Amino acid sequence: MGATAFLYLLLSLWVQDATAADLGFTRSDFPREFVFGAGTSAIQYEGAVAEDGRSPSSWDTFTHAGKMPDKSTADVAADGYHKYMDDVKLMSETGLEPYRFSISWSRLIPNGRGAVNPKGLKYYNNLIDELMNHGIQVHITLHHVDLPQILEDQYGGWLSPKIVEDFTAYADVCFREFGNRVASWTTIDEINIGVVDSYDSALFPPGRCSDPFGVTKCTTGDSSIEPYIAAKNALMAHASVFSLYREKYQHKQKGIVGINIYSYWSYPLTNATVDLEATQRCKDFLYGWMLGPLVFGDYPQVMKRNVGSRLPPFTKVQSKLIKGSLDFIGINHYFSVYVNDRPLDTGVRDYKADMSVNSRGSYPFLIVILGLLLNHS
Repeated sequence: MGATAFLYLLLSLWVQDATAADLGFTRSDFPREFVFGAGTSAIQYEGAVAEDGRSPSSWDTFTHAGKMPDKSTADVAADGYHKYMDDVKLMSETGLEPYRFSISWSRLIPNGRGAVNPKGLKYYNNLIDELMNHGIQVHITLHHVDLPQILEDQYGGWLSPKIVEDFTAYADVCFREFGNRVASWTTIDEINIGVVDSYDSALFPPGRCSDPFGVTKCTTGDSSIEPYIAAKNALMAHASVFSLYREKYQHKQKGIVGINIYSYWSYPLTNATVDLEATQRCKDFLYGWMLGPLVFGDYPQVMKRNVGSRLPPFTKVQSKLIKGSLDFIGINHYFSVYVNDRPLDTGVRDYKADMSVNSRGSYPFLIVILGLLLNHS
């Protein structure tokens, strides 16, 4: 596939031609390949968590244990499982161009591997067809926090390399069943913050951490090493899925595969050398943790130095597989911070302590996702 321009925004405020004049621009001020869309995740949108054969996900287990600050669950959410037709109509009336949604692995393959749930398959086929009937381009995310709980119970989910095989098999089902109508695939949403919040701060399922790093006291976990283990397994799962799509599906389906990272921008608090270095170190830990392996086949040197033996290395075969394994990079950008140096702790450290920076003064931006298409043949 030849490289073409691909850029889309997910805005917290949708601007139509009728109202954009107030802001000094209209849709015609943007090129056609610049598309305005919106996105959801299954846990935020679908609800119906115990209907039509869906099994519990890690998010269900986490929220049902009262781990959310507001004690909310995904049991009903936006009730999209029942109201998707009305929602697609609203999307069309709004003028939405693409729509990105995530698939609930627990709904499609309730046991995590093996048999496909026919009712789950029907729901996603119906949703995709409804979107296409309204002229809305389909973008799909394969994983957005909600791992099937059964895989968490069997081998620890993202902490085990076994996840690579199961995630690839799950993706294969999605490519086979939906790929003829899907423009782009995001393998994992916000992979970097996902592993930190799941295995360091315990803000996300499975809520693992170790003292003193979690937001609450955890009964299991190791904040000093588990985020790095989960990140490597997630990167290898992504690379495996990318390879599968390129070899088996891309020439027929003409879609693209990428990954999405969480982003904030950093500025040095002062012009002191240590703060300038801290600012770059912040970027290396935040972006380079994922982009280094994807682009160069290895982690940034500063991560290897600060984390040391706790950072699981890539073998030569793994490095070759992961290097270049993307057609686009998705960026969820939220805010900017000022950064200054913090001396590296000499005791037990987690990801944030390994980064060894202080940050302050966030300045929210519009929430956007930028999909940057890379050259591939």
